Amino acid sequence: MDKLIKIRRDLHQIPELGFQEFKTQAYLLDYIKSMPQERLEWATWKTGLFVRVKGERPKRTIGYRADIDGLPIKEDTGLPYSSIHEGMMHACGHDFHMTIALGVLTNLIENPIDDHVLFMFQPAEEGPGGAAEMIKTEIFGKWKPEMIFGLHVAPEYPVGTIATKPGLLFANTSELFIDFIGKGGHAAYPHLTNDMVVASCQFVNQLQTIVSRNIDPMDSAVVTIGKITGGTVQNIIAEHARIEGTIRTLSEKSMVLIRDRIIQMVKGMEIAFNCEIKIDFGASYYQVYNTEQVTKDFMAFAEEHKAATLLECKEAMTGEDFGYMIKDIPGFMFWLGVDSNYGLHHSKITPDEKAIEFAVNFISDYLHKA
Repeated sequence: MDKLIKIRRDLHQIPELGFQEFKTQAYLLDYIKSMPQERLEWATWKTGLFVRVKGERPKRTIGYRADIDGLPIKEDTGLPYSSIHEGMMHACGHDFHMTIALGVLTNLIENPIDDHVLFMFQPAEEGPGGAAEMIKTEIFGKWKPEMIFGLHVAPEYPVGTIATKPGLLFANTSELFIDFIGKGGHAAYPHLTNDMVVASCQFVNQLQTIVSRNIDPMDSAVVTIGKITGGTVQNIIAEHARIEGTIRTLSEKSMVLIRDRIIQMVKGMEIAFNCEIKIDFGASYYQVYNTEQVTKDFMAFAEEHKAATLLECKEAMTGEDFGYMIKDIPGFMFWLGVDSNYGLHHSKITPDEKAIEFAVNFISDYLHKA
């Protein structure tokens, strides 16, 4: 496992944003090319990679997804192998995801199973979304799996923990970007302007009524504005303001309703403030809905595994574009405990590297018995 720890640390140092993972792809390719090639087939796609390990007596293909991109976060871990890319970090554990996938792939080369296994090193999970495009490619159609699964690190669980559930695991998500365009001017003459700081702030308050007054109380949804910008200096009324946020719902119906309400509110705000407002819903991710029977079979395996602790978790408002991969193909995702004091997308997250060895052994065991 020392080799895998080195791989993880190498990858941790070179996080790259979605569809810019050039160094990451090159690193993965170097590793794949260094292995015996008799049972390997591989193909690149954009900055991602397909790798198929041929089975000995194949009756089907099993798919395994590992995402490869980083986040625009300045690392603050103080680790000797911290990110060398300023302002970027593997703060969501994708360095773990890739390393575990390489470890499992190596195991299958050394210890073959009957079925083919297709490894997908997917770019742009954090945005703008690579899964939906990746499964539309010719190579995916050629090697299309009959079942597919993947994992996500979970800082809140101890190493050795496997957490999942049949049915809905992760929410529907959508980005939200709204630009307010009015008329600027001198702070001393507000009557000659259309103030977009005031308009945007008013609109943020209105957004908070959607969940409380339009969504069924028995359903769940979130509308969060995480960033608001506007103006230039303190004595100029802002001609432009922008809000950025996210929408998350546990049902497709609620996602449609929220978007429709936002569009309606924008029309009213344009009249009320005599301005122009532009909406961009950005990248949208489909819910991760675990196929019932294959998930139950996986959970039964985990429950009997001597090194694993199985938890049936609740659904989360987390977004994951893996949902597109199992929309029409049976499959599931599970949480992998990595025991960190800091959570996902935090600048100080430090997952426990002992989770790598556990995960490689656990997933390899599962594939040998699946």
